Amino acid sequence: MRGCLLPWALVLGLSPAGGTQTPSVYDELGSPGGGGDGSPGTTAPPFPARPFSFPGQAWDNDSHTLELPDSSRALLLGWVPTRLVPALYALVLAVGLPANALALWVLAAQTPRRPATVLLMNLAAADLLLALALPPRVAYHLRGQRWPFGEAACRLDTAALYGHMYGSVLLLAAVSLDRYLALAHPLRARALRSRRLAAALCAAAWLAAAALALPLALQPQTFRLAGAGRVLCHDALPLAAQTAHWRPAFACLALLGCFLPLLAMLLCCGATLRALSAAGRRYGHALALTALVLASALAFFAPSNALLLLHYSDPRPGAWGDLYGAYVPSLALSTLNSCVDPFLYCYVSPEFRDRVRAGLCRRPAGGSKASKASGEGGSPDTGTQSSDGPPGGKEGRVERG
Repeated sequence: MRGCLLPWALVLGLSPAGGTQTPSVYDELGSPGGGGDGSPGTTAPPFPARPFSFPGQAWDNDSHTLELPDSSRALLLGWVPTRLVPALYALVLAVGLPANALALWVLAAQTPRRPATVLLMNLAAADLLLALALPPRVAYHLRGQRWPFGEAACRLDTAALYGHMYGSVLLLAAVSLDRYLALAHPLRARALRSRRLAAALCAAAWLAAAALALPLALQPQTFRLAGAGRVLCHDALPLAAQTAHWRPAFACLALLGCFLPLLAMLLCCGATLRALSAAGRRYGHALALTALVLASALAFFAPSNALLLLHYSDPRPGAWGDLYGAYVPSLALSTLNSCVDPFLYCYVSPEFRDRVRAGLCRRPAGGSKASKASGEGGSPDTGTQSSDGPPGGKEGRVERG
């Protein structure tokens, strides 16, 4: 936990590696003083023998220009970050943005305000805000790793990208906890589950995500790439800053913002699967969907955060090489979870789809038997079993895990 406290020393003005440079807004006229081959008047220092992923060695007379090894430069400017990554982000915009916006509208305007509804509204909002943070990054990658928006926008976009993504993970854990209580402890859930508790869980998730993402907005992140005429946003950082600032910040993000919530999801979903299995074979669809919810969260978030921890874990020379080249597309894959969430938690329900059609067509929603049968503690619209009894009744009441 000592490493997790280090980013907050930066908030108080304490720098473990000396003072930081004041950032400026850069244009795209190329690296100062000529190319990256050490033109007259500019001497590129030798690259250090302790390489982290995409570390930058600042030039002696220009701290805002970074020199990268040839291998890192090739990965940074290759087709993966300039073509594949923006394509994945564009997919999130095309699918996740309208899907989450529509889900949020239906949950807010067409659904009774129950505890699960409050949780799913916040999850849809986090996924929606994550998608809204992507257009600047799409432009950046499509322009060949050229950031045109300035230092402040780079800091804000980086903090928003990570903050909303990890906020989604924390909210997924809260949803899993709520469903565990409703399905595994239905009698106790009557006293535990409430809109106040749901609101408190959501507030805690948002505050934790903001606290974890705040250190990402406190350090300079736009640097010129020597000899390439490009201004990079976060993709290359000074070696000293990576060790002193970014390693503890991202270690806290990965451990507290991802792996701890994923562990909570694993425990809650495991207990939910056990309760559904004990209830009989009629809950086969609910079992499969609960397993899919857990598997999707693990598949989308675990690889990128494991790479992130490896990225900063070993300072030995050449320990991990250019691991950041693999982390960039894995981060883009993580954002695809925001496309999956509304379908796993909302649109899979026939009752929810009926409300969507009713809202779009401006007609009353048709009351299905499952809708009429839902109890006070749950609703088919939110995929949460009623807390008035053990798992039972229509599968639509529990089919989203």
